[in-house]
Amino acid sequence: MSRGVFLQAGCGRIGSSMAEAVQALAPASPAPEAWEQVRALAVDAVASPHSRRAYGKAIDDFLSWLKGHPGAVLSRALVHEYRSELLARGLAPSSVNVRLAAVRKLALEAMENGWLAPELAAGIARVKGVRKLGIRTGNWLTREQASQLLRQPDPATLKGKRDRVILALLVACGLRRAELAALTIEAIQMREGRWVLADLAGKGNRLRTVPVPDWVKAWIDDWTAAAAIRTGRLLRPVNKGGLVWGDGVSEKVVWWVVQEYAAQAGLPRLAPHDLRRTCARLCRAAGGDLEQIQFLLGHASIQTTERYLGSRQNLCRAVNDQLDIV
Repeated sequence: MSRGVFLQAGCGRIGSSMAEAVQALAPASPAPEAWEQVRALAVDAVASPHSRRAYGKAIDDFLSWLKGHPGAVLSRALVHEYRSELLARGLAPSSVNVRLAAVRKLALEAMENGWLAPELAAGIARVKGVRKLGIRTGNWLTREQASQLLRQPDPATLKGKRDRVILALLVACGLRRAELAALTIEAIQMREGRWVLADLAGKGNRLRTVPVPDWVKAWIDDWTAAAAIRTGRLLRPVNKGGLVWGDGVSEKVVWWVVQEYAAQAGLPRLAPHDLRRTCARLCRAAGGDLEQIQFLLGHASIQTTERYLGSRQNLCRAVNDQLDIV
């Protein structure tokens, strides 16, 4: 079934009377290429590059699912059916909710372009997400593990100098890998007598200023001096011959750098975002104020910072370890 067909009526799954009502509401289906345009509008309306990728994949998956439902009607009942199937696949609540948000956005763009009746779009908007129960345990490093990781790159090589800067900015400054890949020399500024990453644009284009510890700045200076980098992107590719080239690295480079040194340090299943969580927890353990950690990480909500800290459950000093009943 082409993508332009899924406004057609006649979906037996939701009953003939419902299908007739939907048929009366649904405008004529657009051509397949028009749905490509609606998809592009839905994805482009999302600010974050990461979210755009997630929405694009989610919409593509939804449209692919619809190919197995000839004559399906884009309606609240159909999206409920899709939601049930996602849950049956065993997807996590967060994954299901991202996919539903993408479908709602697709329906909204279709309505605004005259290809879906407002009543149908409103019904789809009312499809509820999946409630997330409990708090998933995150992955953090201890102070000793973080120190061990930072010692893995060889500072005698250009690649080692660059890679320890990558690890340091993740662990000590809590950057996201997208922020790190896009970081420029010009962002490193002196403010109020100390070095910072000024006006860093994070998730949702929220701006924040990130303090840079002195030892991290020293490692940055070591890298930029050796690589002769004075402007533009801070991080550059280093070829097998040890030569710097190009004008920047991708987020994937940051990912693979973390994987490489985590393996060397005996720390499996470590992701760049785990180092951001580690930054939050180590700052808190060192006496950092919760609000200041929120500023450092650029969280819109203090509850998000609390989840990063795992502050609602202390696994190291679990309350039931003190029962002393045996």
